[in-house]
Amino acid sequence: MSISAAMVKELRERTGSGMMECKKALVEANGDMELAIENMRKAGLAKADKKSGRIAAEGVIGVKVSGDNKSVVMVDVNCETDFVAKGDDFTGFVSDVVDAVLAGNVENDEQLQALALASGASIDDTRRALIAKIGENITVRRFVKFSTATGSQACYLHGSKIGVVVELSKDDAELGKDIAMHIAASKPICISGDEVSSETIEKEKEIFLAQQEEKIKGKPADIVEKMVSGRINKFLAEITLLGQAFIKDDSKTVGQLLKEKGNEVVRFARFEVGEGIEKKEEDFAAEVMAQVRG
Repeated sequence: MSISAAMVKELRERTGSGMMECKKALVEANGDMELAIENMRKAGLAKADKKSGRIAAEGVIGVKVSGDNKSVVMVDVNCETDFVAKGDDFTGFVSDVVDAVLAGNVENDEQLQALALASGASIDDTRRALIAKIGENITVRRFVKFSTATGSQACYLHGSKIGVVVELSKDDAELGKDIAMHIAASKPICISGDEVSSETIEKEKEIFLAQQEEKIKGKPADIVEKMVSGRINKFLAEITLLGQAFIKDDSKTVGQLLKEKGNEVVRFARFEVGEGIEKKEEDFAAEVMAQVRG
């Protein structure tokens, strides 16, 4: 059967695939449009499975607060290159995922993957189809959703690489954004010292004593204890949100700012693209040469 340009054009529009791939699929399906689409989908999912082991350390953080400020969502969607991360297909997928999670009831990764987007397709099916189209591994690596009946939510997005969501005990949009910006810049690991594990504190004591071994030789035990206590207090001020100096006014801590405003941070989350992922060093020239040589 003769494959017309119009048939190839229709298949491209329906699948988003390249012209030569569409023509080949139509030839193999003897001009049957629906069969060509089915075969391309099967091949695309197979490609997606093959790419699932490739490192995806680039991507985009997506955040959104509900209209009533009672719920907030943040997702971390990864791909292999920054070029793809800036593309409309990828950013559109991230936006669709954020909207679906904000509107849906999602508690774990399994529920997230099965969640339907506005298109009707699940997040996982859409992700795999996008892998087939773009040619890179794509993962919805993590998400967080906060909801409250009495407080309010705030978020901050630094470019597309760092995102923060914050839940306050009382509604204060300006304060919420300021706190979120502070968290983006200062990277606290928790709200207060009460949340720092005893193991972490003991490890910090060990490090301090090892560093100050010469200075503390011969000093009375109570003096050494005061030195250790001072170091731990400084350490907690550095890693806890309430103890850190507020980035917009370092004359006060975040804890003091919240007290002035009569508000509290109930919880927060901070995502940064690629954190915790060991990136593979790519030799693109060698990769291209390998492809040329077949």
